[in-house]
Amino acid sequence: MDIDDINTVTVLGAGNMGHGIAEVAALAGYTVNLRDINEEFVQKGYDQIEWSLNKLAEKDRISADEAEAALDRVTTFVDAGESVADADVVIEAVPEKMEIKKEVYGAIDEHAPADAIFATNTSSLSITELSEVTDRPEQFCGMHFFNPPVRMQLVEVISGAHTSDETMDAIEALADEMGKTPVRVRKDSPGFIVNRVLVPLMNEAAWIVDNETATIAEVDSTTKYDLGLPMGSFELADQVGIDVGFHVLEYMHEVLGDAYRPCPLLAEKVENGNLGKKSGKGFYDYEDGDGAQVPSDEGREDVADRLLALMANEVAGLVANDVADPAAIDRAMQLGAGYPDGPAKMADSAGLAGLVETLDDLHDETGEDRYVAVDYLRELAEADEGFYGGDEEEEAGHDFETIRIEREGKVGHVVLDRPHRMNTISGELLDELSEAIDLLEADDEVRAILLTGEGDRAFSAGADVQSMAAGGADPIGAVELSRKGQSTFGKLQDCDMPVVAGIDGYCLGGGMELATCADLRVASERSELGQPEHNLGLLPGWGGTQRLQRIVGEGRAKEIIFTADRFDAETMERYGFLNEVVGNDELHEKAMELAQSMAGGPPIAQKFTKRAMSKGWENEEAGLEIEAQAFGHLMNTEDLMTGITAFMSDEEPEFEGK
Repeated sequence: MDIDDINTVTVLGAGNMGHGIAEVAALAGYTVNLRDINEEFVQKGYDQIEWSLNKLAEKDRISADEAEAALDRVTTFVDAGESVADADVVIEAVPEKMEIKKEVYGAIDEHAPADAIFATNTSSLSITELSEVTDRPEQFCGMHFFNPPVRMQLVEVISGAHTSDETMDAIEALADEMGKTPVRVRKDSPGFIVNRVLVPLMNEAAWIVDNETATIAEVDSTTKYDLGLPMGSFELADQVGIDVGFHVLEYMHEVLGDAYRPCPLLAEKVENGNLGKKSGKGFYDYEDGDGAQVPSDEGREDVADRLLALMANEVAGLVANDVADPAAIDRAMQLGAGYPDGPAKMADSAGLAGLVETLDDLHDETGEDRYVAVDYLRELAEADEGFYGGDEEEEAGHDFETIRIEREGKVGHVVLDRPHRMNTISGELLDELSEAIDLLEADDEVRAILLTGEGDRAFSAGADVQSMAAGGADPIGAVELSRKGQSTFGKLQDCDMPVVAGIDGYCLGGGMELATCADLRVASERSELGQPEHNLGLLPGWGGTQRLQRIVGEGRAKEIIFTADRFDAETMERYGFLNEVVGNDELHEKAMELAQSMAGGPPIAQKFTKRAMSKGWENEEAGLEIEAQAFGHLMNTEDLMTGITAFMSDEEPEFEGK
């Protein structure tokens, strides 16, 4: 079945995941059949969809007409056979128990069209085993959404042993049509990607406390502040539900062996009903206590090494067993778990040799199977390579979905490549932009960066409201989203080479915050710029409240942000935000000329100039000191002699950065 053949989606199960998936499908324009075992359950799910759609409309994330149209596309059913009779895709989201899921597939298989695809929303159960209950195992796969489906961007698309490539392609395309980011899991393996990394990490954190190696506060301080993960390990367990992770771990233990034996501390919490926030108590007390209050200064290096080593081992196991490659694992963890960097990159940064040594020491000390280093991890460590070593690094670095890198001479040209969505900035784009900046900074041939947007409608119309802004309802997720944008855009501001933004069309919200981080900005006459966040009851969250005033002054910055108006290019040039306004047909040529001009400058002097100016904004005395030290350093460079020689002979200098 091709994506163009998919018109009707049946969702089996109207609980939290089911009604969320149904809402996502309806918003994407599909006819949706929502089914549960009785009228009360299915009506409750339908009501939740209506409530959620109305909330999205109230917050201007969709229009009232779009909300009404999406709800009209949802029909409820109790009879299982009727619900799948006209389905092109059936997405099952019933409770996470193998026997219940098998019973459901046994009941619907004969009633669904012969070419219909079945997709299970399981978070860890065997796709292959479930598929064999049906007469269509080649048309059966996993489609693992994350909770809540309306807000979370990731969908793991999992192949069973019998799943055809056509089925995987169709479901991957369906996830994309739903506005999600699919990550393909090539082999049926317990926990797939995200839970395969997260759950053993939660288990190891529990073992550390259970063995009295460290306290809950020390472990969470380490994970949240030293490793930079969105939450502490125990804080996350409480948020998700300790029982959820524990049951996944039980299944992994059953299938994969003693390396995944659950820690008694987790079993004790589940047995006592202390499941986390939903029960009022877990590792933290949410009823009579202050909840998860994670200290920022109690992190421990030995705990960080231990957790990183376990994480690296899981990544190595996934790669070695051809479940997924490092880039897919990192993308899944960033989208599904909010990791600022993926675990493969984190392990590479820490050094695989040291992590293997940590595993070996722990295994010698305890004899526990979970510390046995995967052969592939040991091979990489002995070869002094990382997960992104050799050819893999180059392939992973250039295989982008939302941006393009085009090298033109000494200019690294980054193109925001989502013209169908006016180059709006999604979580994936932030991740890919961050990686692209790292690649260009590491390339000795690149001397300047040019940023543009694909097409002539928009440089970037801001954040991708459909895929990202809904996450603002979750304060923790919103804070992390803000930090991710600040960090990614800050890389441009802090990088050692000049950055030019070529603005054509709309440059709004997050798009303008991105342009603000460039050193120079040139725009076409038709461009419109502005920070409309106050119209949504928000504020610029990717550095706009701080960086804009450096360019246009405090008064103009407040005018731009408080009015939430759109400003034409001529006005923004007058305000000092734009260095130049050019004809509409000249923008890309002029922007590239400017970037090429910057790329021809003296790299060392440019680097120190940016550092001195940046530090001087914060502290003039510190900026002057950097300036003085840099001036002395530059007097001993080959670039200085190159510049003097060219000046004396009236020629253009060719600086080499030496």
